[in-house]
Amino acid sequence: QVQLVESGGELVQPGASLRLSCATSGFTEGDYAIGWFRQAQGKKREGIGCISSADDSTRYKQSVKDRFSLSRDKARNTVFLQMNSLRPGDTAVYYCAATETLIECESLSSDDFDYWGQGTQVTVSS
Repeated sequence: QVQLVESGGELVQPGASLRLSCATSGFTEGDYAIGWFRQAQGKKREGIGCISSADDSTRYKQSVKDRFSLSRDKARNTVFLQMNSLRPGDTAVYYCAATETLIECESLSSDDFDYWGQGTQVTVSS
């Protein structure tokens, strides 16, 4: 009964910063990884980052590594995606997802994540 709930998506201007949250529940046994994905209209879903519960290690899609960062609040079971210097090209629905097998973020493919949140809309426009 793993559940993920994203929040924090807004309409912002180019250059703004935004922090998305992924509230998690139902991880009662071992470690897991939380991935962040986004899907713009008319485009495929792409993985942008991942953080492991085992050691808080992270990995990122190369194109966003200098602007986006992941962190985790263990006590509150929440993962954050900090996005800086936002561009119109960042406009998309952002999803968090979980895997209990690839706990070291070996993959950023959506096919390797088993649990998904509902998504939150991020729009970057002037």
